[in-house]
Amino acid sequence: MKKQQIKPTRSKFNILRQICNIIPQHTVSKLARATGAEDKSRTFSPWSHVVSQAYAQLTHSISLNDVCDSLQLNSGPLASVRGATAPSRNGFSNANRQRPAEMAEQLFWAVMSHLGEQSPGFVAGRRRGAAFRFKLPIHVVDTTVMELVANCMDWAKHRRRKAAAKTHMRLNLQSLLPNFVIIDTAGEHDNKRARELCAGVRSGEIVLFDKGYVDFGHLKDLDERGVFWVTRAKDNLAYELVKTMPQSKDEKILQDEVILLSNPNKPAPELMRRMVALVQIEGEKREMVFLTNNLQWSPRSVADLYRCRWQIEVFFKQIKQTLQLADFLGHNANAVRWQVWIALLVYALLRYLSFVSKWAHSFTRLFTIVRAVLWSKIDLLDLLGRYGTAKGSFRNLARPEQAYFPGFL
Repeated sequence: MKKQQIKPTRSKFNILRQICNIIPQHTVSKLARATGAEDKSRTFSPWSHVVSQAYAQLTHSISLNDVCDSLQLNSGPLASVRGATAPSRNGFSNANRQRPAEMAEQLFWAVMSHLGEQSPGFVAGRRRGAAFRFKLPIHVVDTTVMELVANCMDWAKHRRRKAAAKTHMRLNLQSLLPNFVIIDTAGEHDNKRARELCAGVRSGEIVLFDKGYVDFGHLKDLDERGVFWVTRAKDNLAYELVKTMPQSKDEKILQDEVILLSNPNKPAPELMRRMVALVQIEGEKREMVFLTNNLQWSPRSVADLYRCRWQIEVFFKQIKQTLQLADFLGHNANAVRWQVWIALLVYALLRYLSFVSKWAHSFTRLFTIVRAVLWSKIDLLDLLGRYGTAKGSFRNLARPEQAYFPGFL
C-alpha cells in the first residue's frame, strides 16, 4: 500500500498577502501622513508603493518594467493585499524619487518594534558561537559597500570613475537583527560614523568593530560610559608598555600587555590591553593584534569575541546574495535609500517567519521557497513547518489534472 502523503494546508490568502499581513494594518498610512509621503501620492497609494517595493525584493526584480509588468499581470491577486494596486513605470519611478525615504526607515523600525512586542524571543535572540559565555548584549559594528554606476549617480561619486553607497550598521549578535542603520555615500571614512552607531549602547554591554572604526576619542567616551569594546590595532600604533600580563597557557596567545598611547595630548583611554594571537584564516595561521578596555577577561575570551565579528559579514552576505541590492530601480539617493530600507524590512519579515515556524534550514533556502510560491494560496507557516521534514510531500501542489498530459488519464 502507498503511504498517504500529507500536503500543506490550503489558504484563502496568497503568500504575498500573508507576508504583508505581518505589517500592522494602519502603520503605513500613519507614517505616510507624518512624513509627507501621502501629499505626493494620488492614484498610487503609499501602501501600494511599499507592497511593490517588497515584491521587487521577494522576486529579485532587476528593473522597473520587471516589477510593473509582473504586478499588472497579477492585479487580481495583488488587490487582495489590502487593496494594493499595480504601479505604472512612471508612477513607480516618481514615487521612488519624490516620496521621502524617511517613511521606509520609520516603517522598518515600527515593524521591528511590533515584532518585538509579538514575540520577545525573536528580538532577544540567543547566545551564539564563541560568545556563549557572555550574558550581556553584544553589538557588532561594520559597513558594507554597494557599488553603483558612476555616470548615472553623481551624488554617490567618491572617486573619479567610481560611485558607491555605504550601509553602516550596528548588529545585535544574539538576534542577528539590526539595532541601528545609516545609509550614506562611500566617500566618508568609517570612523566618522562611529559615535552615531554606538550612541545607543548601554553601560556593561560589549561592542565589536574593525580597525576602520578606531577613533581613540570615541573609545575614551565608551570607556567612560562603562561600555566594553574589542577591536584590532592599526599597524602604526605608537604606545608605551605599562605592564606585561601573566603568560597564558594557550599557545596561540603570543603577547598580552597593558599599554597607553605615546601621545599624551591625544584623547584616548587611560589604559588599554594589547594582545597578539595566532588566528586561523583560510587554513593559514596569522598574527592579529587586538585592543580592548577590559583588563579582566582572559586573552582567549578577547580573541573569541572578535571572531564573533564575522557574523555581521555573514549577515551582509545573506542580504546581498538573496535580496535585491545589486540592481537598483532608481538612480537618485532617495530611490536607493527606499530600496535598502525595504530590503531590510523584507529580511526582518522572513526572519520572523523562520522564527515562528521553527525553520531549520538556511535563510537562502527560505527565500527561494517563498519566491517560488509567492502567488500560491498555501498556508505559509504550515509550508515552512513541513518543508524538508518527514511530515509530508509537496508534489502536486497544483490542480491534479495538471499532473497529466492532455488527452491521457
